Amino acid sequence: MTQELANTVLRVIERAPQWIRRDLDSKDAVVRIRAEESLAAMIADALDSQAAEG
Repeated sequence: MTQELANTVLRVIERAPQWIRRDLDSKDAVVRIRAEESLAAMIADALDSQAAEG
């Protein structure tokens, strides 16, 4: 993983809403999957934006 990619992912995680952070630790699989999918979408959007800029 390049440093630029790692920094992009870290910035997304840092600004993730509290409900995503809480739900990632949930014992309920449905809740955890919803949070994982939301975080993945946020990361994909950030990577798409980064690619469009570069």
